[in-house]
Amino acid sequence: MEQSAAGMGMRGRSGIMALVAECLEQPHGTERPVTMLVGPRGSGASEAHNGAMERFGVDHPFAYLNFAADQALLPRYALALIARQFERRLPQYRASHFPRLTLGLLASDRELRMTTRSEGRRAIQQQLDQFRQQAEDRYGDYLGAFLEVAGSALGAPNGAPAVVAALLRDAARGGGRRLLPGRRFAGAPQWFAAHPLVPSRDPWDALLELNMWRHSGTGQEKRILDRVLFAAFLDDLRHDTARRFAPGSYLLLLDNCHTDQGRLFLELLTGARRDAALAGAVCDPLTVVGSSNRWLDNWGPSSGDQWPWRLRSPDRASLRDWRERRPAHDSDDSWWYPLRLRDLTLDEVRTGVELASPRHSGLAPFVHRLTRGLPVAVGQVMEVLDLANARSRGGRELDLWLRSLPGRQMRSTPGTSLVDAALDHLLEDFSATQREALVRCAAARDLAMGSRVLNSVAPGGAGEPLFNEVRSRWLLDPDARGQPHLHPWLRRLLLWRLAADPDEWDTVHELLAEHFEAEEQSAEALYHRLAAHHVDEVVDRLTGHFREMAAVHWIRLVNAVTSAPNRLPSDRPPVELLGDLAPEEPAHAITDTSVIRGLVCARWLWSDPLGDPGLRLNSVIAARYDRLSELRGSDIVALYDEAERYRRWRHRPAGTDGE
Repeated sequence: MEQSAAGMGMRGRSGIMALVAECLEQPHGTERPVTMLVGPRGSGASEAHNGAMERFGVDHPFAYLNFAADQALLPRYALALIARQFERRLPQYRASHFPRLTLGLLASDRELRMTTRSEGRRAIQQQLDQFRQQAEDRYGDYLGAFLEVAGSALGAPNGAPAVVAALLRDAARGGGRRLLPGRRFAGAPQWFAAHPLVPSRDPWDALLELNMWRHSGTGQEKRILDRVLFAAFLDDLRHDTARRFAPGSYLLLLDNCHTDQGRLFLELLTGARRDAALAGAVCDPLTVVGSSNRWLDNWGPSSGDQWPWRLRSPDRASLRDWRERRPAHDSDDSWWYPLRLRDLTLDEVRTGVELASPRHSGLAPFVHRLTRGLPVAVGQVMEVLDLANARSRGGRELDLWLRSLPGRQMRSTPGTSLVDAALDHLLEDFSATQREALVRCAAARDLAMGSRVLNSVAPGGAGEPLFNEVRSRWLLDPDARGQPHLHPWLRRLLLWRLAADPDEWDTVHELLAEHFEAEEQSAEALYHRLAAHHVDEVVDRLTGHFREMAAVHWIRLVNAVTSAPNRLPSDRPPVELLGDLAPEEPAHAITDTSVIRGLVCARWLWSDPLGDPGLRLNSVIAARYDRLSELRGSDIVALYDEAERYRRWRHRPAGTDGE
């Protein structure tokens, strides 16, 4: 179940595969972007990497690195591991070689022994030969030595199918080339002497410079060494693709690039491309796909207002789109192509559920409504639904079972509830104080507003910094217009946690209601009054507006207010809860107030996916609108239309009115 649930993340990602295919097919020298897949944890980046390896890894040289590995992946280690994987022999191509990179790594590897610079210049070739020979004797080839010090970065992405794991093992073990003695350093020392960042013009003196930078240089000199190594790597690729029967392009997949070493690698890679372009060199043949669940520092403030790029959906990705929108070569941002991984649509969730757990196919609308299609959330909910004791439930019994879903145990992490597992995944690296503050702030629809209003009750004064942290991790709803809303799934998780403390729940909603009353934002104030269970007050206010407002505006107000969260008991089915909140009145006692109370309470339950999992209150809401149209007497078309909408309900895209 875990693998099939994880695989749901690739549904709707065909645009990424099309872009990769388009880049790989380009002729020698074509400029290609550094495509970045961004989104919160669990938005499908690992599935995209798996899909790219599965589809292209058999026919194209590829390399995969995971920068979230336990060991820090220094730039030189990363380059060596990539080159090692690219050297994998494919039957249709000549073997790839990296003489410049290999020599640069060798020359800066172990400190060269010398008493004078002239002595070091005479002895350097002999010592480098010894270093290389020792590595070959122990590991089979020089680059193979890096598998021991940094091989943990080659682990397969989460949910990788067996074919991907096998390809990765083959790429790591199948590389390695012993060069003939006469060709070990052919032309490479002269390349370093000619590089503009290396001051020495004597080839062996240039290699001594690299060695001294690594072992006794300043921080700036160590960074220059990294830049030279990246330039050597890209130049090796350019020369390699120019040979007959050589691959025309290479696929580089970089996972978890938000880490310090991941950001540094990308900075060096894009910098090397910029330098080469400004020097008039043709572009390297790398097709790069990276992923990050954080905003990268070198993109500027996480608001994005100083960055020239605007995020695209993978569905709209293409080389043409990148070329039309990219800045000029002299800009640090010229090579980026950021794609915002989107949530799954209802149809994609339905297809995934049918494949992963056919007996639950009828629950696909509920799963999508609850998770809003976040791939990891769909997988987690389906894991809970797939438990043995959930298989035979139906009707009222299933409604009750689903209403208590947040507290159900996960099979993959015994003893951990769904809400705990999901929050731990999305809020990894958030401190306990930040999580507590975020639980309170989630009571507000607008996170920035919640941070400001509730700052006084947040330990440590977590206000704007907390908001920035959430935004930089792509945890805001990308479909929210104008206001920074949390992703609906994350907000539900936080509200479930808040509901565990009734006093805290009431306190934060009362504070928010008072704030919005003072700001004369009556709809927001009523929203929080209803969340705090002031049903009578809310009904009285809406009843007063019923005769005063145009019907279409009144319906919009009702929808806004009744989308408020609730902490109603989870051990009662929705119809029984409605009976407690709005008992049926005798026919002779029906008034505007009694009908509106029934409508408000029914839609309040209905708007929570766990309040009415099976949407059994649709007919109740429709009946209340029918009755209101009879009581109103004029301006009733909108009321009749709303009744018909619920009576013939169709699930629509997330974010539309009524969902």
